[in-house]
Amino acid sequence: MLTFCGRRDMIKSLSDNLSKLGLTKRSSTDSSVNGCVERKKLTLLHDVDIPYEKATFGMGCFWGADSLYGGTKGILRTRVGYCGGTKLNPVYRNLGDHTEAIDIDYDPKTISYLEILNLFWNNHEYGLTTKIKKQYASIIFYHSEDQKRIAEESRVHEQKIRSNEKIITTIVEAGEFHSAEDYHQKFRLQNHKDLAKTLGLNSRLLLTSHVAARLNGYVAGIGSVEQFEEEAAALGLNEKQKKYTLEHLIENEGGLLYC
Repeated sequence: MLTFCGRRDMIKSLSDNLSKLGLTKRSSTDSSVNGCVERKKLTLLHDVDIPYEKATFGMGCFWGADSLYGGTKGILRTRVGYCGGTKLNPVYRNLGDHTEAIDIDYDPKTISYLEILNLFWNNHEYGLTTKIKKQYASIIFYHSEDQKRIAEESRVHEQKIRSNEKIITTIVEAGEFHSAEDYHQKFRLQNHKDLAKTLGLNSRLLLTSHVAARLNGYVAGIGSVEQFEEEAAALGLNEKQKKYTLEHLIENEGGLLYC
């Protein structure tokens, strides 16, 4: 007959074998209880339930914007999609008059709307002064009168900085946001197929997962090593996930920001 500890040893052996295949999520920290080795399991931080505000922008190809904001401290969730038009049920191959956009949930106690706007002004793939098709237009979609005021004031400031050019960014009230297809969500992260598989992402989590948003930024080289190391444990990452993400954060250093 197997003793309690004997059964625990068998379970541990099975768990170790599964871990080698990347099928379990656990920390590398062991603790001993009554002579038996116990593994502490980590839980991936998909859902963050704290007060938040929204910000929505059109700033060129949305893949890069998704990584840019995903790797920024204070950002809780990101999703990409289509906004600003009148066509019903737009899809990537049939946008109509919509614009590719990034929709952000952020913690206002950690990052301000003005700080988020500063990233908007300084990270346009096609620039702020070049007229391009509506799909990649530069647009600030405001969600409140306060956001509208801050956006207008910041545009005046940016125009003074770029006095030799005319900023073409428009500021309009946010309307319905149409989420893009799954393959567009967390695009950089999904390109790292082995890492993405360990997160257990489905259609809902591609739109709402906190850890997915963060890793989508980090693997593109957005954010600092110090920032990643400070929050890796809170994100619920195991050692293998941490090592992989850190390697690509260092290797890319923002190189995957643009499409």
